[in-house]
Amino acid sequence: MKKGPKFALLLTTLLLAAGGAAYASEMPGTSLASLTDVQKYERAIHIMAMLLVGFGFLMVFVRKYGRSALTATYLLVSVSLPLYFLKESFFSVGGSAEGVIDKLILAEFAAASLLICAGAVLGRMKMQQYLLLAILFVPFYALNEWIVLNGGLGLVAGKFVDTGGSIVIHAFGAIFGLAVAASMTTLKEYETPIESDDTSDRYSLLGSMVLWVFWPSFCAALVAPADVPRTAVNVILALCGSTLATYFASIKLRGKISAADIANATLAGGVAIGSTCDMAIPGAAFGIGILAGIVSTFGFAVIQGKLTDMTKNVDTCGVLYLHGLPGLVGGIVALFVVTGTSLGTQIAGILITVVMAAGTGLISGKVIAVMGRRMEPYTDAEEFEGEEETVDVEDSLVAIAVLAEEET
Repeated sequence: MKKGPKFALLLTTLLLAAGGAAYASEMPGTSLASLTDVQKYERAIHIMAMLLVGFGFLMVFVRKYGRSALTATYLLVSVSLPLYFLKESFFSVGGSAEGVIDKLILAEFAAASLLICAGAVLGRMKMQQYLLLAILFVPFYALNEWIVLNGGLGLVAGKFVDTGGSIVIHAFGAIFGLAVAASMTTLKEYETPIESDDTSDRYSLLGSMVLWVFWPSFCAALVAPADVPRTAVNVILALCGSTLATYFASIKLRGKISAADIANATLAGGVAIGSTCDMAIPGAAFGIGILAGIVSTFGFAVIQGKLTDMTKNVDTCGVLYLHGLPGLVGGIVALFVVTGTSLGTQIAGILITVVMAAGTGLISGKVIAVMGRRMEPYTDAEEFEGEEETVDVEDSLVAIAVLAEEET
């Protein structure tokens, strides 16, 4: 081939490549921002699986309340997401997100905190009261988010370290829920045992595993793309640490493995690493997970029963020990893990969250209580058709099995 044709071929190739690149840059969905949004969308769907499947099945451990727990999960998510979007559109109290996917993820964070809150009063509210709980919770959550993370009212000076929401999501939801429970729990509810069985425990463990798998996406949902791999590794290591710690602590404190510990305290590492998930080194993340697992298991095995009897206040799902205490641990540990963290800013953010959650939770509980009380706690039969016959059959089978064992 002569020099002229070679040059023409090379020039044509370069022009086609340049034109293709220019065309691609103009096509929708090919910019860096658009590709980043696609990645965020994938993590947002993971979080949705956590909300509906993870939280939903984690809360079916109450033997006769499984249908209600799953239905309440549906309703709480379905109210909180559009309500947060409404806030973003008209008020922007929590800080305006850059794009629609960012808004969706922030709304999912609010929904997660709401589900944590609902766990404290699970089984003791009518279905419509869950709806009211969501309507009351989301504005208070957004207000605290604005104050602590966005410098609202100038109460928190400087940057508050809480990337994955150990404080703003987990601790706020747990303390809010405990305050609602304090306003609503009756003596009858306190005296009614919360029953579980092998089947309900298995479903609860399934929910826990779904949460475990997708927790890295939760913490990495809004971090910079370059920090996503480190965040995911830190969260997985923290969950491994809390899982191992839960196993050994459960045996040490109880003598045998507790399904409740395995379903709940194994997740404490994910809660605690949230604040520093994108900044900690892997060794520190694993250590944070171990610490959180020990604290959470000790809470379920030792503190829960004593605190319930002392206060006559029931925390159905033990949110104080899975989300409250590990969340506070994560927020405090940030002072030692992240260089340059301001002691005053970090403590101020934690204290404001605790006070805000407790105060607004007490008020919300009083409002929700106006709608009345359930006749029987922890049963589907009061609100689900055809459930009474199912419960009677279950009770009859249990009674027959007991009689047969006694005769043997």
